[in-house]
Amino acid sequence: MNDIEWTKKATKQLRKINKQDQSTVVEAVEELEKWPDCNNVKNLVNRIGYRLRVGRYRVIFIVVAGSPIIIKIKEVRKRDERTY
Repeated sequence: MNDIEWTKKATKQLRKINKQDQSTVVEAVEELEKWPDCNNVKNLVNRIGYRLRVGRYRVIFIVVAGSPIIIKIKEVRKRDERTY
């Protein structure tokens, strides 16, 4: 098992998310302990790191010495029929 580290920025972004989504994100991040056998993880193109999809959130992380380090959490707002 790998230890997961969080940067200060990532923990601050996690606290801004509502409680229900926080628990979903934390559960998904805990799955990274099984690195590299994880679901919903893609290598970033033209950047260093990986992306983990968790609903409408994306968790950006890098792997150092086999241990994931969570860098940031981004909310993705998709377009719908009301946007142009």
